[in-house]
Amino acid sequence: MHVLYFHGFASSPQSAKIVALRPLLAPAGVELETPDLNAPDFGHLDWNAMVERALDAARRHPPDAIVGSSLGALVALEIVRRGIDAPLVLIAPALGIGARWLMHLPAGDPILVFNHASGTDEPIHRHFFEQMNDVDADREPPEVPVVVMMGRRDQTVPFEVVETRWREWEDKGVKPGSRFIELADGDHGLTSFADLITAEIVRAATSHRR
Repeated sequence: MHVLYFHGFASSPQSAKIVALRPLLAPAGVELETPDLNAPDFGHLDWNAMVERALDAARRHPPDAIVGSSLGALVALEIVRRGIDAPLVLIAPALGIGARWLMHLPAGDPILVFNHASGTDEPIHRHFFEQMNDVDADREPPEVPVVVMMGRRDQTVPFEVVETRWREWEDKGVKPGSRFIELADGDHGLTSFADLITAEIVRAATSHRR
């Protein structure tokens, strides 16, 4: 089974979750493809370039499931909206927070942010956050089954914001098999829930094969 995994903001294909998940998924026959979404690079990050890189990966090797972590969840939703047909597993998804980023940005351009991939503060241009203010990939429920996994103790993406968006999706109609999984002790990283995430990825990929 082939699964696409999209990492989050200021992260990389070597993120802690990806490192934790690979050895757990391999025995189940899951090959994890993890494109680098820092496109064209982190300092010049561009939403459209991220989506094109993700679409290219999905078209070259159609996935049995797509996993999106944090900002990567929005990328996953966007490529499904553009015609990629695969169930979604969204981990601590950055739903409904585009405007919040702008509200909390410091003055100036570029802006220094902590990059988890390098372990240091790195500059990124302000325009990226202005782009994200207009992204609406999560406005409508996806046209595929979707599992949202969200920790109550998420320190980056407010649980209540994600839960509200999920309720909006439910009201509009989610596909059969879609679920919202609340993790009472979960933070944004959710690495301690790697076994559960693995099970959901395998379940999603297997269902697509049937």
